[in-house]
Amino acid sequence: MSDGAGRAPSSIDDVLSEYGGLEAQLSDPALHEDAAAARRVGKRFAELTPVVQCYRALESTVGDAQAARELADDDASFAAEADRLDAEASVLEAKLADLLAPRDPHDSDDIIMEIKSGEGGEESALFASDLARMYTRYAEKHGWTVQVLGVTESDLGGYKDATFSIRSKQPSRDGVWSRLKFEGGVHRVQRVPVTESQGRVHTSAAGVLVYPEPEDVGPVEIDESDLRIDVYRSSGKGGQGVNTTDSAVRITHLPTGTVVTCQNERSQLQNKQRALEVLAARLQAAAEEAADAEAAEGRATQIRTVDRSERIRTYNFPENRIADHRVGFKAHNLDSVLDGDLDAVLDALADDERQRRMEQG
Repeated sequence: MSDGAGRAPSSIDDVLSEYGGLEAQLSDPALHEDAAAARRVGKRFAELTPVVQCYRALESTVGDAQAARELADDDASFAAEADRLDAEASVLEAKLADLLAPRDPHDSDDIIMEIKSGEGGEESALFASDLARMYTRYAEKHGWTVQVLGVTESDLGGYKDATFSIRSKQPSRDGVWSRLKFEGGVHRVQRVPVTESQGRVHTSAAGVLVYPEPEDVGPVEIDESDLRIDVYRSSGKGGQGVNTTDSAVRITHLPTGTVVTCQNERSQLQNKQRALEVLAARLQAAAEEAADAEAAEGRATQIRTVDRSERIRTYNFPENRIADHRVGFKAHNLDSVLDGDLDAVLDALADDERQRRMEQG
């Protein structure tokens, strides 16, 4: 049974046809015997629903406008209503064009996020933990679930590195990736470190990497012989079950040198499975990035080295200012941003991406 996932409809007719097929599948009890298949179909159905709803609203509005125009021939009072409906139809046409425009195929996906300290030593690690809290608070405000897969703490409780899974509870056209994909890169902080006795402002940086975590990771195949798997005792913040057994797992993908750790599941087997899922997502992202490199020339990419001179955003504590250097966004509400109020800057980035997509389409 095909679920149609991953296809890019070229017209509203394609969307309506696929939507009808998905609707029929969802009404078939046999589909729901396979939870994974049902979720895939439900996810794709949720992606197409806003498009179909917009199209139906447009059709209805155009029909009402035509009727009002006909009535206006006999009763001039209907002319104003026809004008209002024409204006509403124009708005819906623009919205439908945006919905049908080429879009990021991962927008409905969940994500894996890695945060790494960089230049700045202990201060960088403390800032990395601030970023982790910021994203966790943002996820909570949007009703998403955050799972800590692994954390290596610094002496003062900062994060040398941390890995999280962030997932939406319900399938949606605009999932976690559609919002947090912009966060990959170097984040620079300017503030007085807790370790600074002279009160001088220092600059340090932390790096963020974001990978889509699709329902089906795709064609990436991992050969067991390419893996080195180490087990060790869990450490750091992890809640109940940590520091009791050698259940933490570190997997090294030898051909690429990619290292993934997971320590927060209940058992070594669960940690291994979760680490393999993260590894597959990372390898898939790397494969897609390599395949798209030529087409994506000039597109913003994530910074793989945490150098404070290469940054996407600056967090200036003395001025309570946040500045995103990709779109020229500035605001003086850093305190609320660090408490998870990220929508304004993410909206600016999404609007910029949407504009570029429309120009290319």
